[in-house]
Amino acid sequence: QVSLVESGGGSVQAGGSLRLSCVVSRDVNVNCMAWFRQAPGKEREVVTTIYHGETRFYAGSVKGRFTASQDKDKNMVFMNMNSLKPEDTGMYYCAADSREFGTCGRNENYYKFWGQGTQVTVSS
Repeated sequence: QVSLVESGGGSVQAGGSLRLSCVVSRDVNVNCMAWFRQAPGKEREVVTTIYHGETRFYAGSVKGRFTASQDKDKNMVFMNMNSLKPEDTGMYYCAADSREFGTCGRNENYYKFWGQGTQVTVSS
């Protein structure tokens, strides 16, 4: 069983910054990691995907403001979020999958393992 635990969420004013962390249990080798978010009343959407430690995708709405990284030794992924906007408000989820396809999916159905989420609230 793989467990993922996110942390780092909180409430900030627009223009502020947060750093999200996700620690993955060491029960299985994970090839793909991703951050998703879900705003109130909206579907969950992909924010970034990380394949073998290399960030492969950023959603257009966060490109240039968010930076994802992975520490494979510590089995952790991070996401630095700068210049936060009210529309960044939502529950942020860490996701992982151990299958190997040479890339990572951007659809939530691709990922088998999920964390419980951490809330990010950005006020104007």
